Amino acid sequence: MWGRIRKSGTRFVNAMRIEEQPEGAARTYNLFEAAAAYVSACAEDDQERLEEAAAWVSPEALSFGVNELACRAVIALARERDESPREVARALLGLPAA
Repeated sequence: MWGRIRKSGTRFVNAMRIEEQPEGAARTYNLFEAAAAYVSACAEDDQERLEEAAAWVSPEALSFGVNELACRAVIALARERDESPREVARALLGLPAA
């Protein structure tokens, strides 16, 4: 029993550990970092940053991250405006009210 607890604790500690990367090693990015960088670069019309962020993760992961960011942004804006997410999404896209 103690062996399982120790093994589980060791896995948890190893997962939480932040390791220094050797100098010159490529940094790994998660899909949400990539999505945030991609969308902000797109909003600022920065093609160089847009291409860089797109290379951080697979196209599928980037698509998922951008979708998640869009959902969270619409929900936050809807709460701020006290409107439904549907109304906010349509307004952002310039569509008439449904």
